Amino acid sequence: MPKKFPPEFKRDVVTVARRGDLSVPEVAVDFGVSEESVRRWVRQADIDDGVKDGQTTTEATELVALRRDKRRLEMENEILRRAAAYFAASSLPK
Repeated sequence: MPKKFPPEFKRDVVTVARRGDLSVPEVAVDFGVSEESVRRWVRQADIDDGVKDGQTTTEATELVALRRDKRRLEMENEILRRAAAYFAASSLPK
């Protein structure tokens, strides 16, 4: 599982990488992260800032929450469906 870095740290890395004084590999070595992480963070920062098209961090977070809620509601619906079937079966005349 990838290591989690705080947003402030990512923002600092992106700021240094965007300045252009250092190459991406040099920025990665200075901050102790992988080159691909730096590239990914810069790419996501470009999307968040509206420079490029794509799914923003806020949209991605909202989508995760909505999917989680949908999954929970589907489970609750299934439980209610089974309970209704159980009680309907027990109320039938014999």
